[in-house]
Amino acid sequence: MAFIYEDTMENTFWTALGASSLAALVTSAGIYVIRRFEQWGRKNTIYFICFAAAVLISVSFLHIIPKAFSMNSNAPFYLLAGYLGLHLFNRFINVFVCDKRSDAKYGLGLVPMLGIGFHSFIDGFIYSITFTVSIFTGILAATGMVLHEFPEGIITYLLLKRGGFRERTSLLFALLAAALTTPMGMLVSYPLISKIDKPFLGALLAFSAGALVYVGATHLLPQAETEKKRYSLFAMGAGILVAVVIILSKA
Repeated sequence: MAFIYEDTMENTFWTALGASSLAALVTSAGIYVIRRFEQWGRKNTIYFICFAAAVLISVSFLHIIPKAFSMNSNAPFYLLAGYLGLHLFNRFINVFVCDKRSDAKYGLGLVPMLGIGFHSFIDGFIYSITFTVSIFTGILAATGMVLHEFPEGIITYLLLKRGGFRERTSLLFALLAAALTTPMGMLVSYPLISKIDKPFLGALLAFSAGALVYVGATHLLPQAETEKKRYSLFAMGAGILVAVVIILSKA
């Protein structure tokens, strides 16, 4: 029995590491695309944002939140804490950026990069948490998270370029902050998360769900509202459909 448990945990580790590494590759692809095909990237990024936001919100409400509620009776409080925690962190970053506008490189490039880097590092924690709950829960969360890494790579690179950094420096910083931090966060968090009990894991899952809802509803969707691209609603609908199909296929 112990052998089966250890084998399952080992499989979970490699699956979580593979998913977080895939996220890093997708982020890197976004950086590559905006460097080589800047016009195409600027024109179509919003569709990736809409699709990813729809998947993140849908899988959170349809599967991850109910799963967390079944594991911990206090999960609603942790859900709220996850949402507000990420909101307050992003508010802090925005205020910090506004206070540093006099230095273009610092305010428009470096500080947002640090914020994105921390956010991506926390994404690594979410991979560890969701895959520890179950492979299916991890796959659902990873579907939306991996997709939102593509526009995140583009945004990180553009912020650094706009802040005055050279092209090669922007590339290096974007890869370090937006791509490599995700598998790093997973590797740091997994040994701790894999040893906790079910109620605490449910609390962490609820906290993660709050963070995912924030990323989808408060961070990504407002960008879609500002650009109002012609087919953005279709991209959102496709994201919802993909999430629902995946969930129903498990039922």
